[in-house]
Amino acid sequence: MGTTPGVADIDMKLEVVVIPVSDVARAEEFYGRLGWRSDQTPPGSGVVQLTPHGSACSVHFGTNLTTAAPGSARSFLIVPDIEQVHDALVAAGVQVSDVFHLGPDGPVKGPDPDRGTYRSRAEFADPDGNTWVLQEITNRLPGRVDPGATAFNSATDLATAMRRASQAHGEHEKRIGGADPDWPDWYAAYMVAEASGAPLPQ
Repeated sequence: MGTTPGVADIDMKLEVVVIPVSDVARAEEFYGRLGWRSDQTPPGSGVVQLTPHGSACSVHFGTNLTTAAPGSARSFLIVPDIEQVHDALVAAGVQVSDVFHLGPDGPVKGPDPDRGTYRSRAEFADPDGNTWVLQEITNRLPGRVDPGATAFNSATDLATAMRRASQAHGEHEKRIGGADPDWPDWYAAYMVAEASGAPLPQ
């Protein structure tokens, strides 16, 4: 794919996605139950902005924001542990599908047996029917994240990444036959590589 000279170097960060809803107050109550942060918007704008925990992108809904039919949106939410998030949504009174994974012949009930990244999912919808797909991602595909800008958006993301690094480091110490005195460097290299899709250290 061709790129206009200069455009590839311009930062364009996705800020807001508009969700089509028929009842703003009902939608605000639903997304509030998910724990999404309510952000300040200009007085009188009629716009509600909420941001999922750990997300750099927010959602908008309100009056006259879009001509899309309420309930027509389908979006993805990245989560580090699909079963944990599924159970938390159920506890919050949200109707969410069973966890499923993508098999060779289509969806299969239950998380991916190997917990392969991008493979385990669940779905829920807001009162209008806008669908949200939960997708468990623990290791990015190569080229999806700039390794020079790798960051963790929340303490939860960081803690989960550290747990995975700890498990992998345990296998690393078995391979080298003892304790690794440089474990902080190994952890850092593993976590950055995992987040950016680069080859993982052994």
